Amino acid sequence: MAIFLDTSNFEDVKKYHAMGIIRGVTTNPTILLKEGLTGGIDEMKDRAVAIARLINPAPLSVEVTTNDRDEMLAQAQEMSSWAPNIVVKITIHGPEGELDNLEVVHQCETVHDIRVNVTAMMSAQQCLLAAMAGASYVSILSGRVNNMGYNAIDEIRRLRRLLDAYQLKSRIIAASTREVINVIDWLDAGAHIVTVVPKFIDGMIVHPYSKETVKMFLDDAARAAGAAENLVVQRSQLKRV
Repeated sequence: MAIFLDTSNFEDVKKYHAMGIIRGVTTNPTILLKEGLTGGIDEMKDRAVAIARLINPAPLSVEVTTNDRDEMLAQAQEMSSWAPNIVVKITIHGPEGELDNLEVVHQCETVHDIRVNVTAMMSAQQCLLAAMAGASYVSILSGRVNNMGYNAIDEIRRLRRLLDAYQLKSRIIAASTREVINVIDWLDAGAHIVTVVPKFIDGMIVHPYSKETVKMFLDDAARAAGAAENLVVQRSQLKRV
């Protein structure tokens, strides 16, 4: 699956989807706020439906806005009804360590047939438990792990070995990218998916030596075209003589 675009900006999604290089889109309340979406669940729905339709059947992750158990489940049911390719994001636990979340994840996946992306995780052990609860996706915020002084690559490798060994269905999403190099490093470590903000996709595509080479090719092509045109003119003049 490789790359999910981390944005709620419709034009960005449209741009990179047209390139054929993204396999899904992820959003969260912080991303929505940065994009100026402050109109609540109705505005979130409008944006989610538009993006989901554009990228279908690729998945779009949309996050619940509450940590109350019953409200989480109700929101998950509502959000999943917006489009068939919507995945509901639920955090691993509550803001004070409340433990209702995995129960909601398990109910969504096993009772209500709702695909869930468990997020806000920092370790392989958290992701393993979310996978055992039935989550379709387990998001480890690898950039934040690195910020804490640990190497996220170690956690990703350990987690991938465990998921494979126990034949768990969850797909690893390495999120919170900080540098372009994170993308290849985390995929190489075993992540199924890395979430990437638009500027990092640009950084993956554009290389300074590629720019230099493209300019050289175009300059040489122009000179070659000019030389060919001159040759045609000379031959025409010779014929007239």
